[in-house]
Amino acid sequence: MKNRKPSFFRPVFARSIAGVLLLALLSAATPSGAIVFYSTGDQNYNTTAPTGALTNSGWQFEGYWGVCMGTAIASNFFITAKHYTDPIVGDPFLLNGVSYTTTAKYEDPNSDLALWRISGSFPSWAPIYTGSSEVGSPLVVFGAGYGRGAEVWAEGDLKGWQAGGSNVKRWGTNVVAGTTTYQGSTLLYADFDAGPGANEATLAVADSGGGVFIQQNSIWSLAGVNFTVDSPFNTTNSGDGFNAAIFDAGGLYYKPSDTWTYIPNQPADIPASFYATSISARQDWIMSIIVPEPSTSALVALGFAVFLATARRASRRR
Repeated sequence: MKNRKPSFFRPVFARSIAGVLLLALLSAATPSGAIVFYSTGDQNYNTTAPTGALTNSGWQFEGYWGVCMGTAIASNFFITAKHYTDPIVGDPFLLNGVSYTTTAKYEDPNSDLALWRISGSFPSWAPIYTGSSEVGSPLVVFGAGYGRGAEVWAEGDLKGWQAGGSNVKRWGTNVVAGTTTYQGSTLLYADFDAGPGANEATLAVADSGGGVFIQQNSIWSLAGVNFTVDSPFNTTNSGDGFNAAIFDAGGLYYKPSDTWTYIPNQPADIPASFYATSISARQDWIMSIIVPEPSTSALVALGFAVFLATARRASRRR
């Protein structure tokens, strides 16, 4: 294993959406687990709720939204990725075996977030992260997309894995390496490093909308919503290339725009990253939807109620 090198991708990503949105129709390929791990290709790995220090780290709030995922964040709202446009109002959100019918959709004009309202109410929901100390924080990420597929080799070394078909809810861990922006939206990112732990993970196609949780005051809170990954890659400078989970991009080609760019092999690993839309950066918009300001009619009614109460007290004093 080589040492880790600061990512090659961040300056490129800031100029254009070099990554591929975590969205695609699921193929009929042999199932493998969602989320890609460095340590294992076992399709059954981390398909149950985390335990120990990671107990209650968000699994209980993650539901299926079509082929992707969403996170319950209020009694009758869940949040997901805006770029996943297949579901429509009336479709069900499946959380912990219970189906909730959606009744309205709210899209954030300034990020990839979308809120959906449900009929009825969730028994519990995730707190949202409202701080500003995400960078350096250990994270737990959830997804239901593709897992490991074919190995990716370049210049005699294993570099990562292409995506394989799946739709299985799984979890993994990583660390928030930093923040970047895309079209004015703040994104958290985490690097796919070789060997830091058994649960080190990155995202794959169809992991869109899943949650990224970090701790705030010792409580696991929703800090991000899965958005995109660094991709596509190639072993030559021609053709379409492929989407892959890459822990060392040295020796591969990367396509940030219309042409393939060679990434020179280095003594240190050049890890690709996944990106999640920051919740704290959009908390005001989120709260404006899930806890709206009272309407004019409600304020009038409240004012009238106060007037009546005041009149009654004045009458009793006479």
